[in-house]
Amino acid sequence: MLTKKELSQRFLTFAERECKDSSNLYEFLAIEIAKDDVLLTLCLNAGNGQPVPNLLFGAVHYLLLKGSNHSLREFYPSLVDKPKTFINAFTDFKDFCRLHENELIHLLQTKLVQTNEVRRCSYLYPVFCSIYEKTKKPLALIEIGSSAGLQLIWDMYSYSYNTNEVFGNKDSRLNITAELKGDFKPVLYSTPPPVSSRIGIDLNLIDVTNEEEQLWLKSLIWPEHKERLLMFETAISYIKECPVRFIEGDGVSLLKEIVEQISNEYTVCIFHTHVANQMPEETKKLLLETIKLIGNNRDVFHIYNNIQDRYLHLDYYLVGVEHLETIAETEGHGRWFRWLDQNDFHEN
Repeated sequence: MLTKKELSQRFLTFAERECKDSSNLYEFLAIEIAKDDVLLTLCLNAGNGQPVPNLLFGAVHYLLLKGSNHSLREFYPSLVDKPKTFINAFTDFKDFCRLHENELIHLLQTKLVQTNEVRRCSYLYPVFCSIYEKTKKPLALIEIGSSAGLQLIWDMYSYSYNTNEVFGNKDSRLNITAELKGDFKPVLYSTPPPVSSRIGIDLNLIDVTNEEEQLWLKSLIWPEHKERLLMFETAISYIKECPVRFIEGDGVSLLKEIVEQISNEYTVCIFHTHVANQMPEETKKLLLETIKLIGNNRDVFHIYNNIQDRYLHLDYYLVGVEHLETIAETEGHGRWFRWLDQNDFHEN
């Protein structure tokens, strides 16, 4: 269990790395919470391995979205058209947490951070194009920590990078935009590579057709991020149109058995974004070892971040040969990414 000192540092890091230039409200509140013994004590109720700042802010947002009538709501752009300035929000935030302490403790103990950030598909799309370029086989997708599975249907969306040129599903109701920084450009197919199957594994699957579960996912979207909310709501409409096989359980322990059921006619692509930061170190190690073991017998690709570092990695095994590549620097919500030049690849 984290100590209050460790929790304080988590909030400061969250403010600096995650919120800066993204959410003035959460950046300000996180800095204040880091100095507040009462709120840090409340956060001790969070489940093991959970990103506590995201969980606390999500829990408060959830209660506000459910209709809690408190002056705090006046600071949330997701709730009012003309929010009050964030620099006056902390007193109301602390009072809200005091009044709703029991409800917040229950949410901290029972809820999980499962953001399903659709915009991260902006950098997944070129990765899958690159994989198809290597194998020319339809992709068999396996997502660990899939939650509602909105990233598993990345080929249902269209994409634009820096210009009006459109890639992916050009008829999509959802066009995802992202800034592509740097000089090196990834492989970008005009139309999506073919997908043979989609499997989502999660310890706690979310049914987005359930209003309460959908509300929890919405509460994890930061108050200022109205475009994220719109993308989320549009992506949900595709889940009913695109078949996804969901499996509830431990993705690492189930992985080998699931891969064995996939024909060699297809390229196995195992991926997860911002999930490994909730895994214990031994689980991360076991995951990498399991994929290496799979790679001894067949071609397999692994796309991930937050195991060794925050960069986007592509580990793959082709004809038994191991390739370990660091391929991109990415912003947490997918607003921008920088593809690494070949000379910058860290391949072992």
